[in-house]
Parts: sequence; structure tokens; C-alpha cells
Amino acid sequence: MRNDPGYPATFTASLDRDAAGDGLQESASSLEGRRSYAAPYESLTFTLLTRARRELVVTLAAQPVFDLARSTPVARRIRRSVRHRGGESALLGLGRRTLEPADLVRIDTQTLRDGLDLLRLGTNDSGVLPAFWRTVASSGGRFDLLCAEMQHASAPGTLLVEVVGGLEQAPPEAVREAIEHFETGALGLILHIAPDAGAALRLSQARAHCLAIDFAGVEHESARGWQAAAGLIGAARQACPQILLLNLRPDRGLAAQAAGATHAVFAGMDAVVV
Repeated sequence: MRNDPGYPATFTASLDRDAAGDGLQESASSLEGRRSYAAPYESLTFTLLTRARRELVVTLAAQPVFDLARSTPVARRIRRSVRHRGGESALLGLGRRTLEPADLVRIDTQTLRDGLDLLRLGTNDSGVLPAFWRTVASSGGRFDLLCAEMQHASAPGTLLVEVVGGLEQAPPEAVREAIEHFETGALGLILHIAPDAGAALRLSQARAHCLAIDFAGVEHESARGWQAAAGLIGAARQACPQILLLNLRPDRGLAAQAAGATHAVFAGMDAVVV
């Protein structure tokens, strides 16, 4: 996502921006094109038995990532859901009492292997895969992730690891150390943070290249709601050169770009699935 030497050009280079007024309205053709990419391309599911002998069901789905300057898909992101067998609520990386660190590492490494199969990256392609902060924060977890990536010979493109869960409590220096382990010609990190301006500004000390913010829980339909949402985007952009918005309404793409966002995964106009 950044063009600096040594960092993967994961999404696209910075492109010329359209002069689109205040960005609050989009053409019908642009909106329809984005809506057509809101649904996942394809998905797969695998099961995993935890150390506590609980069976988990993990579903991965590939989504398009749009460059907001061009309204064009430039990468694919794997959305992950983790559930207990039997339809219990998704864990989403929380639940320390339920999942041990070893369980999280196994989920992440299997996600990487299966996710790369799902992405099918070509030489010039880019993909985004999730991993828990507790995995990335530990030397053993980082080693297992990097080994799994190296063993996957059929993935010649660039890959970003989207770090989820627990970053708000993580010391910025620890986050920076984790980033350094993934800054290679074919790897990088995205920090998935809570939709909070303070969290974004605090993590500016980690010198991340991209922050991801889920807009599923951010009110951005009305004009009044958008003012607060735009302020959040602006604060995040002050902290980081690239901002990826998840579950953004397609009709807010230009407005999000004007506020400082660089990339987005668009939600359908139906009910949002995180």
C-alpha cells in the first residue's frame, strides 16, 4: 500500500484524484459497480478442535478491496468468522477463557494456508489475511505464520496480515516490533483498530503503514452521522498514511476519500455481515 522501497506495493500507488465536489453523491454507474463487488467472491470452511476439545467452525470469504481514488478493486481481503460448532456466537478473537494462545496460532496458520488457496494470488496480485494480535505479538506465533507463508509456494503475490483483537491495549513499541518482523518485499501488516480516534492517534507511535477501521458499527448514513465518521477518518489519516475502511456504504466512497480514506471494502446495501 505504500510505495517506499522494501515495503510491498500491496494495493496501488497513489493515483490522481477526481474533482468530485464535496464527495457526498456518486454517479449511478459508479455506485452500481461498487455494489456488484460488495458480496464475497467465494468462501470456504474448515473445522478445528481446540486444546479444550471444543470444535470450532472457521469460515473464510474473499472480498474485493477498492482503491477509492479510482473506484477500482485492487486487492482481495479474507473475511474470517470463528464459531463454536452448534451455532454459538462468533468469538472474534476475544474470549481469553475459551481459546488458548496455541489455539489462536493454529487458527491463524490454517487461515493463512487455506486463505492463500482461496486468494490464488498471481505475481502482481495483493491479498489481505487476518491474524490475531496474540499470535503476531509472540515470537513463536510470528515464526509459525512466517513458516506457513514460506511453505506456500503457489503464492507469488504480495500479502498483508491484518492484525485483529487486542491492539487497543498493546504498547505501541510492541506493535512496532511486530511490524518490523513483517516488513519485507512480499509481506506487510495492517492494524485493525476500534473505530476510535484516540486509538488511531495512540498507534501513530507504532509507525504503521495502514490502519483498518470497521464501519459496520459506525453511523454514517445520515449527514449528521457522517460528520462524526469523517472526523474519525481524518484523525486516523493523521496517524497513518493509508486507511482501509471495512463495511463502508457504497454511496459514501467519494466522501470517505475526501475525508482521507484510501481504500475500502464495501458493504452490501442489505444487512451487514462482519
